[in-house]
Amino acid sequence: MRNLLTVALLLSLSFSCKFESKEERIKPKIVATTSILADGIRNLVGDNAEVVALMPAGVDPHLYKASVRDLDLLQEADLVVYHGLFLEGKMTEIFEKLAFSQNLINVSETIPEELLIRSGPEAHSVDPHIWFDVSLWTLALFHAADEIIAWQPEWKAEVTENEKIYLKQLADLHQQNLAKVAELRKANQALITAHDAFSYFGKAYDLEVLGLQGLSTLSEPGLRDLTSLVSFIVERNIHAVFAEQTISPKAIEAVVAGCANQNHDISLAGPLYTDSLGDPDSSAGTYIGMVETNVSIIFQSLKP
Repeated sequence: MRNLLTVALLLSLSFSCKFESKEERIKPKIVATTSILADGIRNLVGDNAEVVALMPAGVDPHLYKASVRDLDLLQEADLVVYHGLFLEGKMTEIFEKLAFSQNLINVSETIPEELLIRSGPEAHSVDPHIWFDVSLWTLALFHAADEIIAWQPEWKAEVTENEKIYLKQLADLHQQNLAKVAELRKANQALITAHDAFSYFGKAYDLEVLGLQGLSTLSEPGLRDLTSLVSFIVERNIHAVFAEQTISPKAIEAVVAGCANQNHDISLAGPLYTDSLGDPDSSAGTYIGMVETNVSIIFQSLKP
């Protein structure tokens, strides 16, 4: 009998937590799809809200499938913030349906079309990795701040001040990137990664960038892609290629092996952080820390 009462009590507590009404919360709950986005939103709202990331650190958003728990979290949130540009490819239909009943912010929706990078004319062919150009990520967060203020007007003064402080930090980060990458450009180096996530980085900082896979990690590289990339590396005397934190290194390891077959010694560096932050207590646990970590790894691995 005691065991039955214990089970009943636990079930009661579980359901009461799950269906806690929004009005009963001490703070509103904001759900951001990735750890990168959650960090930006936290910097804007400060202590006004609880901000949680839907996808844990280290998860690839291109491949992510929402669970029942995720759907509950999205439905129970006071606000949902997502990247857009088909980054959360498998969740696009979910956001379309949520728009009828939920407060949503698509942080990329006001990025000018001419600043986006595309691989083709299709809607899903746009490169979603805009955070690798710090100036574009600044535009995305500027839009997010406006939308948050429209949602909670009483937060305007604090969000505006937080925005001012954080965007100044991003401006400083942008200048640091420009200075470091300029040295690599003089050395005729290029950034070569497992998938094509760094195109905005290359465009912003004038560094040639090549990826073995396409924009999405769903794509698979072919033998021609591998052969062409190895030839480029040998011809340009590239010093390193880079693994990525959310992607298996198997494909990029094949590039290293191909270079070895041509007697070109190259290191496999990284991993770089692409679609997720690192662990919260690591140097890459914030957006600024992630960018600084990546640039440091790239610089140390490619510099003459």
